[in-house]
Amino acid sequence: MIKLENISKSFISKKSKIDALTNVSLEVKRGEIFGVIGYSGAGKSTLIRCVNLLEKPTNGKVYVDNIELTTLSSRKLLASRRKIGMIFQGFNLLKTATVFENIAIPLRLTGVSKKEINARVDKYLDIVGILDKKDAYPSQLSGGQKQRVAIARALSNEPSVLLSDEATSALDPDTTEAILDLLLKINKELGITILLITHEMQVIQRICDRVAVMEKGEIVEQGLTKDVFTSPKHPTTQKFVNSIFNHNLTPELLQSLGGTGEIVSLKFLGHSSKEPALALVSKKFDVYPNILSGNITQLKEEPFGSLLVHIKGEHAEVQKAIQYLKEQHVQVEGASNHVNSNKRIS
Repeated sequence: MIKLENISKSFISKKSKIDALTNVSLEVKRGEIFGVIGYSGAGKSTLIRCVNLLEKPTNGKVYVDNIELTTLSSRKLLASRRKIGMIFQGFNLLKTATVFENIAIPLRLTGVSKKEINARVDKYLDIVGILDKKDAYPSQLSGGQKQRVAIARALSNEPSVLLSDEATSALDPDTTEAILDLLLKINKELGITILLITHEMQVIQRICDRVAVMEKGEIVEQGLTKDVFTSPKHPTTQKFVNSIFNHNLTPELLQSLGGTGEIVSLKFLGHSSKEPALALVSKKFDVYPNILSGNITQLKEEPFGSLLVHIKGEHAEVQKAIQYLKEQHVQVEGASNHVNSNKRIS
């Protein structure tokens, strides 16, 4: 559905040249939700604006629905953009226009009939859950309601692709959850492919099928969300994952654990997160598991948990316990590090 081939983008001023993107390639499949995550300055905003050519790439090719946008005339590009909806962090609503007019005006400019405009405005305001706010002005709406108007406006052209540029970063946690639920609904019920950028790992884990991690204008890691979560390879990816599962051990705690056993990081995905594998360890082997910290979170379709555990016991028994956990499809990391040498495992 969306394909970027070796996209580079440079900004040139009188004093310097800034390479915002360098040979970025990715492919978003039809019907999926694909997330791009990175810290400020990573190039993700430039990347998403290259998809609909709000920023024209310096080099590379952009395909949307098998059409190479970078070769189109201005007129044909305008027509293709109508099938690419976009929502922004700042909502971009007309303050002096009602909710109805904020959605209707762009449709009028593209020649949609009055009857069809009325039908589409009602349809998409109903989908986003604020049909009762049709005659209100933006100043009368909450942040979440404004974003719902922006989403309805993006949907009113009935696009096949929806781009989300940090659409939840200005919202409180509860409102963010509601907007993410709405994006999931749009993806599932309308079949719209969604490409979103964010700096929040919670957004990725909540709704994305696949994810790409950006740093300094390049993609440093990409794959299925569950694979990236369970086995992050690049330091930047590890930092994002650790922002959710952050296991810190103080020297005082380490000292209190004694000198025997292992400190291990256990990761449970899907079915394995529901099994009492850790509880069974103490019954099957002469060891005493002590949970030091942990959390269970929900990926899009399955639970994922991470625990930092001190398995106390003689070396041979500890190794048997660790092997048993692996056989139960629990990921075990840090098993070679003894208590005295452990300071942090995430």
